[in-house]
Amino acid sequence: MTAVGPLDAMFLGGETREQPMHVGGLMLFELPEGAGRDHVFPESSRDFVSRLYHEMLAAPSVNPLFERRVRNRPQDLGYWSWEQDPHIDLEYHVRLSALPRPGRYRELFELTSRLHGTLLDRHRPLWEMHLIEGVEGRRFALYSKIHHALIDGVTALRWMQDTLTTDPTRTNMPATYALPQSHEPVGAGAGRLPSVARLPVDAVKTFAGLAGLPLAGVKGLLQSTMPFQAPKTILNQAVTGARRFAAQSWPLERLEKVRAITGATLNDVVLAMCSGALRNYLLELNALPDKTLTAMVPVSLRDRDGAPGGGNSLTTLIADLATDQQDPERRIRRIMASTAQGKGVLSGLSPLQNLIVGALGFGVAGPAAVLPGVAGRTTPPYNVVISNVPGPTESPLYWNRSRLLGMYPASIVLNGQALNISVTSYDHQLHFGLIGDRRTVPHLQRMLGHLETSLADLEKIH
Repeated sequence: MTAVGPLDAMFLGGETREQPMHVGGLMLFELPEGAGRDHVFPESSRDFVSRLYHEMLAAPSVNPLFERRVRNRPQDLGYWSWEQDPHIDLEYHVRLSALPRPGRYRELFELTSRLHGTLLDRHRPLWEMHLIEGVEGRRFALYSKIHHALIDGVTALRWMQDTLTTDPTRTNMPATYALPQSHEPVGAGAGRLPSVARLPVDAVKTFAGLAGLPLAGVKGLLQSTMPFQAPKTILNQAVTGARRFAAQSWPLERLEKVRAITGATLNDVVLAMCSGALRNYLLELNALPDKTLTAMVPVSLRDRDGAPGGGNSLTTLIADLATDQQDPERRIRRIMASTAQGKGVLSGLSPLQNLIVGALGFGVAGPAAVLPGVAGRTTPPYNVVISNVPGPTESPLYWNRSRLLGMYPASIVLNGQALNISVTSYDHQLHFGLIGDRRTVPHLQRMLGHLETSLADLEKIH
């Protein structure tokens, strides 16, 4: 057995029925040209997806990362640990579903909402994959989820990319769980995981490193990465176990034009787009606070060209969303200043110090998440989580001759953090995936219209 890292253990310890701790994604595919219409693909579109499903079940092997199940034994001194499951049941983990007619995105997102709201079985490896047929327009979808303790979003996206190809004729492409053994987990949180005995020692060393920062560094850290500067909002209340998922894509070219005009980073433009949408959404509900909202922004510590692996390697910063500012140009300027300060402070920390800042960034949401009656009654550490993970640089991409049209992240919401906005890039587009608590965040789908309005306002900046 190998020990679960401290940040990964937080995702296990904080999980309840109301707050599942898995991340997921919805991939939308177009059926191969001619499927169900000629001699090359004589089967119907439904037969094509069914055959693809049975090929997935027939995978000759499962990658070791996807064979891991979690254990918490007395002899491990209270620490979580991983062990390999020798009898993995692919018919349980991989499932075939069909949409009711007419198979619109509305029905697809409703099914995704239900799938994302259910817990993973801890007696088994912590992942599921659902192949979904019946999407209108000769399309099908693949929804997958995996526990955040097992993998972070950046790594999950890299694993997914290794199942895709630029060759539209290639077949026998595996799903992520069937990638070759060469995809052994490496890096922080995986591969050479620390022994149980080492974890307390490593934690002490890391905190000692933070304590050794000069006074100016500590002040900058508190100003730009520390939470509890956010106002109370309807987004920061207790959640139920039900979710609502909404998704949409925007041309990357539109955001790049805003970036060029303002001198912002692309991530700053994404934050400004979300800021304007949140402002208008809360104004519509007569629930916009006078004080600006803040966002917790995960920052990957992995090299973009590094090998994929398991576990989490993240730090965090707190961004001022400037939602108290009506003017979109002034709003994005404040966001730019806030993120620049935060990244400047993080760049002066060691990798271990950044990891502990990341653990604190996620951990401060814990009291509201696990203590009854806290969510909504105390100052939230931040108002919303907004994550932007770079996607594949090549396009278009295919999986078993089927063109990938869109990829939409689905992340985590907690008690006190009822909305999560995640973004990734692919094929000259940015793909937004929004997850909200079904009861606490009303009319989540309206956020998509507000995102469009916010981007249009940013495009008017000269």
